[in-house]
Formats: sequence, structure tokens, C-alpha cells
Amino acid sequence: MSTSTSKPFGGGLTGDRYTAPNPALRLPAADRSKDASSSSPSSSSSAGGTKPKVPLTTHLIAGGIAGLAESCVCHPLDTIKVRMQLSKSRKARGLKPLGPIATAQQIIARETPLGLYKGLGAVVSGIVPKMAIRFASFEAYKQALGGPDGKLPSSRVFLAGLLAGATEAVMVVSPMEVVKIRLQAQHHSLADPEDIPKYRNAAHCAYTIVKEEGIRALYRGVSLTALRQATNQGVNFTAYQEFKRLAIKYQPEYKDVELPSWQTMILGLVSGAMGPFSNAPIDTIKTRIQRASHTPGETAFGRFKTVTTDMFVQEGPKAFYKGILPRVMRVAPGQAIVFTVVSSRRSYCEGYSSPWLPC
Repeated sequence: MSTSTSKPFGGGLTGDRYTAPNPALRLPAADRSKDASSSSPSSSSSAGGTKPKVPLTTHLIAGGIAGLAESCVCHPLDTIKVRMQLSKSRKARGLKPLGPIATAQQIIARETPLGLYKGLGAVVSGIVPKMAIRFASFEAYKQALGGPDGKLPSSRVFLAGLLAGATEAVMVVSPMEVVKIRLQAQHHSLADPEDIPKYRNAAHCAYTIVKEEGIRALYRGVSLTALRQATNQGVNFTAYQEFKRLAIKYQPEYKDVELPSWQTMILGLVSGAMGPFSNAPIDTIKTRIQRASHTPGETAFGRFKTVTTDMFVQEGPKAFYKGILPRVMRVAPGQAIVFTVVSSRRSYCEGYSSPWLPC
């Protein structure tokens, strides 16, 4: 009689080892294969090595937080850009237009440093929904344009960016820009309580515009705004996606995780600088149109033609690129902040589950 049968748990003098029975072997073949597939590391949520889809609410929250951070940091550069785009008097007097630094010094000297933050209320009230709509709509358009494998060529990424920019322009950006530019164009001192401007704040500005010019005045230049935002985001998202793809290609360890924050910031900085150069004339014409009050009987095309012709005849072709330097200085770091915050907040939302945070 062998030791293994007389000692059912083995060990003994022969040193037999006990092997625990495998419960899976007791299952029928079909059930065993089903159980193996369910416990496989490449389950349906990550089949083929693809990352699970990020919920829409995650893009909304991450985009909103990123927009708020970007507006608070970069708004003074936007005020300088608008003042440079609206400046005409020095050219008429035969003087050289002021540069970004001189314009900032002039604003600070006449209106105190707070003058650089004129219109910030309009931006803050609109920036969170703007960025939320931008990133959420971009992801929605990407999914709609994507193939069965979820991959998009650069041309479709560009198209998704165009559509996202046009969507945010119509829904949020155009009214926000009209109010912001009207506030930024006021040359009053914030240190003098007796120097009362026409528009006291963002809410009062919007109310006054609607009261005096009608609600359609908030959508002055909406076509140019949509064109600017569309080209901006088309170039921006496409460049960022391509740069990110190259970064992951040479750093495969980041294939399934977010890139380090410093890399995301550099990619956002470079891609963000490309948009302003692609549509600077559109932005300058748009600012001039939105600054002016409504003229009865004037059509949108007539307004566009008048502003464009006057700029070319009176100020020359260079006028269409007024404010390009502060605009790049604002947009590029702004996009670096936006992409970095979006990336970090998205990672946080994906790794945190709470009934109070719909990530």
C-alpha cells in the first residue's frame, strides 16, 4: 500500500505534496471558458488595449476648472490686445502705434493696475461654460466622426475641432465677447469714484446693450466669432493631438496613462501659439465690429465691409495684425494651463468615485 493512499494529505515519509483541487475543473467546458474570459485582464472595457471612454461629465468639470484658471491668469494680456486692436488716434496723428508694454504702462498710469482686469467679470461668467462646452463637444464630435476602432485621422480631428469651436462661439463666446470688449474699451479710472463709466460691470453692460440696442446686439460679429473659434480650435486640437501622439510614440510607458504635467504644458504652449497666427485678421475685424454700437438699417455684411475697408485704407495691411503679440502671449500660456488642468482633473475624476462628484 502506497504512502499516498494511506496518508491522504501526503507529506509523510515520501515527501508527497498536497495539491488543492481546482474548482474550475469541475465545471463544464463551456463554463470554464466563460469564467476564464471574465477573469482575463483584457476584458471588454479594455479589449484591444483601448482605454475606457471618459464620461461627458468628466470633460465638463475638467474643462470648466481649466477655463477658470486660464482666465484669471491671462486676462491682462487680453485687455492689452483689445486696446491695441482698437487704437486709431496715434496713426491719425502720424505717431507709431504703442506696443504691448507701452500699452500696459498707459493703462496702469491712467486707470490703475486694476484697469488691466476690465471685463474679467464677463470672462469669468462665460469661461466655465465655454471651456466645458469646448472639451465636451470636441469629445462628442470625435466619437461621432470616429471609425469602428475609435481612431481618427488628423483631418477628422481638425474637423472635430472646427465644430467644437463653432459650437462654443454660438452658445457662449459671442455674447461674452461683446460684453467684455465694451468693458475693456472704456478708458475710465477705477481709482476715481466720480469717474462713472457707461457700463459699470458685466451684468449692467449686458442689460444696457439689450435695453438700448436689442438682444441681437449681443450677437454682433457672431459669424466672425464662430470662424475665429473654429479655426482656433481646429488648429489647436489637431496640433496638440499630433504632438501628444509623437510624445507617446517615443515614450510608450505613457500609452495608457496621462503624460507628465510639464510635458502637457509644453505641448499646450506650442499648439496654442498656432491658432492666433491662423486668424489674426479675423480677430481684429471682429473686435472692431463688436466695439461699435448698432446702426439702424446696417446689415452684417455692410458692417463687415465698412470696417475692413476703413482699416485697410486708413491704417494699412499691418492694422489687421494689431495685438498679435499679446494675443499669442495670452493664448499660448492659456492653452498650456488649460490642457494641463484638464489632463490632471480628468485623471482625478477617473480615479475618484463619489456620489457628490459626477465624474
